[in-house]
Amino acid sequence: MTNLLAALAYIADPANWSGSLGIAHLLTEHVIYSLLGVVIAAAVGVPLGWAVGHSGRGRDAVAAFSGAARALPTLGLVTVLGLWLGIGLTAPLLAFAVLALPSVLAGAYAGVESADRLAVDAARASGMTELQVLARVEVPLGAPLLVGGLRAAVLQVIATATLAAYTGAGGLGRLMFLGLKTQDYPMMLASALLVIALALVSDIVFLPLQRLAVPAGSRPRKDT
Repeated sequence: MTNLLAALAYIADPANWSGSLGIAHLLTEHVIYSLLGVVIAAAVGVPLGWAVGHSGRGRDAVAAFSGAARALPTLGLVTVLGLWLGIGLTAPLLAFAVLALPSVLAGAYAGVESADRLAVDAARASGMTELQVLARVEVPLGAPLLVGGLRAAVLQVIATATLAAYTGAGGLGRLMFLGLKTQDYPMMLASALLVIALALVSDIVFLPLQRLAVPAGSRPRKDT
């Protein structure tokens, strides 16, 4: 309880928000690292997931890869990539992208697969090409699941982006590792509390986005 109060006091102290080790700077870095990791994962996972969901080809391979990627220990992956790529941001960013990829892939292909078969068949019957069916019918109808996958990916990466400090990068992990080194436990706990708060804010932001992604014709009608 004492450490918790000290951690809250650390966060509330304006002096701890400025400078290169200030909360504002490290929090900004943490958000940027998290978003970059998810953007890299989305650049690979969304088109691949759409292609797999539309064609049905490679689904088993994607499911096997996703299962294997989820089982990877993030710290071990950061360590291996850090030894290969050196100190800096590249190794943790790649690790975050690998961590986010299964959720993004699952959201993309599950969304396309969940599209109403009657709507898909009607689109084909009206003369649409396969690309048009994907772009105009399956992707819009599957958008809520895709946004759900992105939401899960962002949460996972925010929770583990503290490991960026392990290879000399920034983010809230710097406070955690510095607190561990100096036995400043309130500083460590403050870092953890900030990560939790950031994850909650992210979830709050994504919740309305997921609702907005539902196509207008698919939303439940309100009783009048």
